[in-house]
Amino acid sequence: MEEKKTGLWKALTNKINTFLHNKELKEKLYVIIFESDTPKGKLFDVFLIGFIIMSVLVVILESVVTFSDHFRLALQILEYVFTAFFTFEYLVRIYCSPKPKKYIFSFFGIVDLLATLPLYLGFLFTSARYLLIIRTFRLIRVFRVFKLFNFLEEGNLLLVSLRLSSRKIFVFFFFVLILVTSIGTIMFMVEGTQPDTQFNNIPNCIYWAIVTMTTVGYGDITPVTPVGRFISACVMLIGYTIIAVPTGIVSATMIKEHRRRSELRCPHCFRTGHEEEAKYCKYCGGKLDEFS
Repeated sequence: MEEKKTGLWKALTNKINTFLHNKELKEKLYVIIFESDTPKGKLFDVFLIGFIIMSVLVVILESVVTFSDHFRLALQILEYVFTAFFTFEYLVRIYCSPKPKKYIFSFFGIVDLLATLPLYLGFLFTSARYLLIIRTFRLIRVFRVFKLFNFLEEGNLLLVSLRLSSRKIFVFFFFVLILVTSIGTIMFMVEGTQPDTQFNNIPNCIYWAIVTMTTVGYGDITPVTPVGRFISACVMLIGYTIIAVPTGIVSATMIKEHRRRSELRCPHCFRTGHEEEAKYCKYCGGKLDEFS
């Protein structure tokens, strides 16, 4: 009897090892899940987009008290189905990914994980006093909508452009941070001596500088001296000129990236406009030559 159990255990272990190291299956799943240029990949993407949109609609409907009371059971069942699907999809992505760790810690890997966690966290926190925490965790499901960027060519182009422009934007942000700190300090020197002033410390003045430079203008902190108002006018004008800089940086990068992608030509149908790491033509499904 023990020998039979040992044999069954070894057979099961061998099947699991064979499944985990099945390169042919991994390649097929990778083409379907990660490649959107093949017919099967497009069908999977359309199916996944539908699930994402429906799951986000369920979250929105659950927030409507009158609606959720009448259809609570149906919404819960749908949430179980969506969570099971996204959990399965997440595990399959890890299974067929050539570099599982890279996918797990990538932006979309984290989003995929957040799409599955809330329901399981709800099972862990069952005490009544944790109900508010559970509701907060469940709101994380809204982040599933970010997965849609994976399937939109324009969204993918925008994400790549933001990544390529990140250093320039960081330098610009650091410059703006220095500028608002300097302006806030000057306003503290100018307005801080006035009675009952709201410019009573540098952090408040920096907050005022940020609100004014971004042209938001809440009006909760306003200067009263002529010099302070003159500085305010200058900050507003500076804000109009500065606020367009990040847009120009990203726009220039998007144009450059679009031109680079347009150069990748399919050797079968001779059409261009493919994704950055595309292996198959999104028009005819033929394999792309990396030197084309």
